[in-house]
Amino acid sequence: MAAEDIQSLWLEFRRSGDKALRDRLILTYAPLVKYVAGRLGSGLPAHVDEGDLVSYGLLGLISAIERYDPARDIKFETYAIVRIKGAIIDELRALDWVPRSVRSRAREIERAIAELEAKLGRAPNDDEIAAKIGISVDELDESLSDISRSSIAALDELWAVSGEGDQVSLLDTIEDTSGPRPADVLDETDLRETLADAIARLPEREKLVITLYYYEELTLREIGEVLGVTESRISQLHTKAVLRLKARLSGVRATA
Repeated sequence: MAAEDIQSLWLEFRRSGDKALRDRLILTYAPLVKYVAGRLGSGLPAHVDEGDLVSYGLLGLISAIERYDPARDIKFETYAIVRIKGAIIDELRALDWVPRSVRSRAREIERAIAELEAKLGRAPNDDEIAAKIGISVDELDESLSDISRSSIAALDELWAVSGEGDQVSLLDTIEDTSGPRPADVLDETDLRETLADAIARLPEREKLVITLYYYEELTLREIGEVLGVTESRISQLHTKAVLRLKARLSGVRATA
């Protein structure tokens, strides 16, 4: 559908609220749901069905269509992707399929990283993290694998809720400056600068994984092929990088 036709469709839907027009908009933007579900699904356990993710995301798309104001200076795709991700993540959290022990270990690793970074003034290595927690490096690797199998790609997790009730993902604030603002935490400029600084301070290999996954949109398998290691190892590096970033940003949040 041509851009002019889509704009006319939006204007007519906003004027009339006609359900048939809404359904046409849903069909027009349905590929966004498939895209988001595919990206989120790549970081989830195999038993999570992508078709279920699409169903959850469709609810987010419908909500986005009903609430979107074409007069605002925000592309609908940007607005919708945030709400689609939020709807999928909300439903997954409601299912509560992540074991409590895995959640607890993730928080433990994140806390250890934050404390060590504050003490050392640099990113701690695996030996230091494992020693801080009181486990072996092999056990740390095993824990990272468990976390990666059980968690949503963590930079897509919700960072804040805006004053309008819109869910805002951290990744969206990185990628698109026209997106919603997480005003309850930091203003967008500070958030972007803080995140850029946190990424810059990652160990080189983890920084490369984050860059290839979130900015170049390679899959974990493709990154493994580039770096010459297994997909499971890349998954561990990704999880560790995200925990470092969350530890850093949690510290900022606490002082904001």
